[in-house]
Amino acid sequence: MKITTDYFRKAKEKGEKITMLTAYDYTTASLIDEAGIESILVGDSLGNTILGYDSTIPVTMEDMIHHTKAVTRGAKNALVIADMPFMSYHVSVEQSCINAGRLIKEGGAAAVKLEGGKEFAETIKAIVRCQIPVCGHIGLTPQSINAFGGFKVQGKTAEAVKKLLEDAKALEEAGVFAAVVEGVPAKVGKMISESVSYPVIGIGAGKDCDGQVLVYQDMLGMYPDFKPKFVKHFALVGDVMKKAFKDYSDEVKNGTFPAEEHTYKIKDEEIEKLY
Repeated sequence: MKITTDYFRKAKEKGEKITMLTAYDYTTASLIDEAGIESILVGDSLGNTILGYDSTIPVTMEDMIHHTKAVTRGAKNALVIADMPFMSYHVSVEQSCINAGRLIKEGGAAAVKLEGGKEFAETIKAIVRCQIPVCGHIGLTPQSINAFGGFKVQGKTAEAVKKLLEDAKALEEAGVFAAVVEGVPAKVGKMISESVSYPVIGIGAGKDCDGQVLVYQDMLGMYPDFKPKFVKHFALVGDVMKKAFKDYSDEVKNGTFPAEEHTYKIKDEEIEKLY
């Protein structure tokens, strides 16, 4: 069954948790989809995990469209949400709508995600008016790390919590179908989830959110450069991959790979015809 944004609303009403993971390519998207994960986020986190940048800021629209195309080919059932990269929705409402439209029309996504609270409410309203579903993102917003002074937990003072609740409400009024809340105390994640009608997808925001999202390389132990406190390693796939790569190298060098069962044959008489 193809998951739609309406599924998110109904899940919240029923009190059913929503699962989301990132993906950036066809193969991973296919595996995630087959596992029954309801939503795939083509995150601008690909800047870190795929392209090797030290932040998400250098990621372009072309990067996002390219990877979204690959993911949508692999996701038969999961709802695919594409991140709007830095500066793709900051300059004007018109530019924001055009870029959101490209992620839907060219990338094949079913929805877009953008960072920011009430300061982007009018932009979100405009994109929604274009019949494009929008997922919000508040709390620790990676595109704002220069303004934040790094990756820091948000919502640790009463004033900051009030701002987050105001942002969450502004997103609701703007028409988001869901929102990611990142890097806030668990009690704050619970407060935000209970204050709005749309589902809140937490990442480092506690178990009381309406759903959870993780970067798949993080939860598989594939990305050693950065491990936030909120990440659980559900498998150490990185270690398995490194061992396989090393075993392959060893067998090539010592001549045990490829073995006879990995090679094609030709009749001896055909070889003899060459002489």
